[in-house]
Amino acid sequence: MTDRPTSALLGPAEIRALAAQLGIRPTKSLGQNFLHDPNTIRRIVRTASLADREPVLEVGPGLGSLTLGLLEAGHPVVAVEIDPVLSGALPGTVAARVPAAALDVLRADALRVTEVPGAPSALVANLPYNVAVPVVLHLLSVLPSLQRGLVMVQAEVAERLVAPPGSRTYGVPSVKAAWYAAATRAGSVPPSVFWPVPNVESGLVRLVRRDPPTTTADRREVFAVVDAAFAQRRKTLRAALAGWAGSPAAAEQALRAAGISPQARGETLTVGEFARLAEHKPG
Repeated sequence: MTDRPTSALLGPAEIRALAAQLGIRPTKSLGQNFLHDPNTIRRIVRTASLADREPVLEVGPGLGSLTLGLLEAGHPVVAVEIDPVLSGALPGTVAARVPAAALDVLRADALRVTEVPGAPSALVANLPYNVAVPVVLHLLSVLPSLQRGLVMVQAEVAERLVAPPGSRTYGVPSVKAAWYAAATRAGSVPPSVFWPVPNVESGLVRLVRRDPPTTTADRREVFAVVDAAFAQRRKTLRAALAGWAGSPAAAEQALRAAGISPQARGETLTVGEFARLAEHKPG
């Protein structure tokens, strides 16, 4: 009989051995960089500040590093993995290291998921860099059970998600994330704890669900004006919103009706102001 591993978590040697066994070569197209440092994994789980046995949604579990950390801490996990080899291997990896753990593996594209089993209330994930923002926004949109999250993303993306109005990095991701949740930085993760080693640092972002602004406009209407405002970032809103409103004059009329200066720029508006502006879109 094979002895159970002394640690539930995967270190660098285990990660490489498991990848070789599965014939896995990390691909840039899927944003695959596998965590291999147990101390970092446990720090992420602690930083997530989860309630006892709180059910967790994980996206892109890969070889299972963070999955094992969450299960080791007693949390039921629903893991969404698009790669058929990785999704097929994950239950066996978990069974060998955290027996009787509560794991559901959903082979799916996280951008197409509309429901998951168990109504998880927390999102904890090492998100692929190339789809991190769309995945976060999509999941917050379609899974109302999610009340909090801790996501690891490229440091530059982390700055955009948490940026306040008026800052250099404030933009579309900042505003759209703010529609759903309060986003704050929760730490950094160095490249050295991944295989292969990425050429960028990662950042942890904490998300806490909140109600969207009170408005008669719906989310799509608000997001449409956000997209228009930042499509021509250096222009005043009177000019940037001319296509959205029908003309510069119509844009100015909508801005004044919403109590916003036509000379303002999109990076100065809060999500609430964008919502108010969406209410005044011309006919």
